[in-house]
Amino acid sequence: MDTLEVITTRRSIRTFTGNDVSSDQVSLLLEAMIASPSAGNQQPWRIYVIRDEKIKRKLAIGAHDQGFIEKAPVVFVICRVPEESGARYSNRGRSFYSIQDTAAMTQNLLLAAHSLGLGSCWVGAFNDSSIAATLECPQGVLPVAIVPVGYPAESPPRRARRSVDSVVLFFPPDLG
Repeated sequence: MDTLEVITTRRSIRTFTGNDVSSDQVSLLLEAMIASPSAGNQQPWRIYVIRDEKIKRKLAIGAHDQGFIEKAPVVFVICRVPEESGARYSNRGRSFYSIQDTAAMTQNLLLAAHSLGLGSCWVGAFNDSSIAATLECPQGVLPVAIVPVGYPAESPPRRARRSVDSVVLFFPPDLG
């Protein structure tokens, strides 16, 4: 698949087959994640890779009982470290860039997973303190996204998207 096809055909997958995700695939996903852009190349992130059934169950509970999380063979939790951005960019780094950087990393994971024939879903609805406690995150390491990954057992249709005309403004206006 070329890049645009990966972007336009990726879907959120919440049902997985029983097939495992190989260590080689996990390594490729991690490489794609680490290749993400970050403000000033600060790379203010930590990545937790979870295969343990008990930990996946606790993550699902901490994510408001989203049971599909524990059904995935592997779950990634992307965390930000605001002080690593803040060291260079002060409050804007802590409150903004560290979030942007981990969001870009999460998108890289979703796209890389799809390119490998895997399914994934960006989960942002969770109790921050519950997830941090489950993973024993050190102080200052804050969960941003939970991403279960596995072989898709569903093929959801594309959901309606807003039209380009409804969300894009051109300056000067005659460029559109």
